[in-house]
Amino acid sequence: MCISTNLQAQSEPLTTLRAEREAAEARDRARLAELLEDRDALEAALEEARAAHGQAEARNSELRAEAEALNERQAELEARQQEQGDDLEAILASLAQHSGELRDGLADSWLMVQGAGLPPRLDDAEVLELEHLEAFADSLVALTADTARVVRFEAPVAAADGEIAPREVIRVGDFTAFTDGHLLRRGVDDRALSVVERTPREVAASLAAFHAGESRSLTFDPTRGQVMAALAQRPSLLERFHQGGAVGYVVVGLGAIGLLVALLQYAYLLRVSLAMRRQLRDLTTLREDNPLGRVLLRFGALRDDPVPEALEARLDEAVLAELPRLERGQPLVKLLAAVAPLLGLLGTVTGMIVTFQAITVFGTGDPQLMAGGISQALVTTVLGLITAVPLLFAHTALAGRSRRLAGLVEGQASAALAEQLEQRPHGPDSITGSARRDPALA
Repeated sequence: MCISTNLQAQSEPLTTLRAEREAAEARDRARLAELLEDRDALEAALEEARAAHGQAEARNSELRAEAEALNERQAELEARQQEQGDDLEAILASLAQHSGELRDGLADSWLMVQGAGLPPRLDDAEVLELEHLEAFADSLVALTADTARVVRFEAPVAAADGEIAPREVIRVGDFTAFTDGHLLRRGVDDRALSVVERTPREVAASLAAFHAGESRSLTFDPTRGQVMAALAQRPSLLERFHQGGAVGYVVVGLGAIGLLVALLQYAYLLRVSLAMRRQLRDLTTLREDNPLGRVLLRFGALRDDPVPEALEARLDEAVLAELPRLERGQPLVKLLAAVAPLLGLLGTVTGMIVTFQAITVFGTGDPQLMAGGISQALVTTVLGLITAVPLLFAHTALAGRSRRLAGLVEGQASAALAEQLEQRPHGPDSITGSARRDPALA
């Protein structure tokens, strides 16, 4: 039953095709009969066919002539190429190669920041022709002329914190580009601009003045940023201080303490000098605000002592009592001046230990891994010397001024003692006085 159904389904399309073929043959026979009956239409169709045939013959002739011309041109070109030999092929290949290299080099140029077009690629052309070379040369001439221009334009610039905002940019030929005080660098996609993290201070001032139109001089790097990058990596004074590490902090702290003590003591000595100068101008009115006045007041209270040796000893005691105030702080300043270089030497040793540890672990392949220890060694040495030198000067100044003041006090005290002794009567009373020396000294 199923087989009979399939045979019936296959016979239906055959019946349909046969009917269509018979219908088409019937139409053709009817059209042929119609043409045979209409002789004029047949003649017109024949003329039309003849005209089409003539046009086809003419087109065929034209195409043959064009093909012959192309063959002649090809033969001529092959003849010229054969005449020029392999030298021309080598020149064209070299042109294509160098044009590609030049184009790749220009892709990293600052000229492309503003959207200038690159020269066309010559290595993409199957056959280099004159118009290719002319277009390449014209593009190079335009870019060369652009290298001599200073262009100001607005472009999105990424700041150091990552924020992108439109800023006014100045491009100086193919050398550099900058904003108001910040050098720029190109991103990975060659279009994005970002601010260099650290622009040297002097260079930033020059760029800002040029950007504001206040100056016509400009600082630029002919090495395409290598020198600027080296200057930007130069640490500041604060960064160098931190490179000293813990030893450096101790050295600087002790130096600050020593200088503070020296300044306070020197200020005290200056105040004492002024007070003693006022005292020297008026010795009749003794004051307690200076060592000389205090010594002379004490001497005045002891001048009735009949024993000269006892009087001199009391006077020396009064003078010696004033010396600690005048020499206060000097031992500490001297000690810190001596300790600071030793601490610097300690930092040098620890820094070298760190360096050798880095060499042991990472080897000597990367000098930057050893730079930390070497920097610590050198910086601590420098800090020790910088701390010791001013402390030595401060100690010398304190010692000189205190010694001068002590000498002045001693001189005035000796003069007062001599004057007192000269005013005493000489004779038997003096012998009596000598007889009482021992109890007085006791």
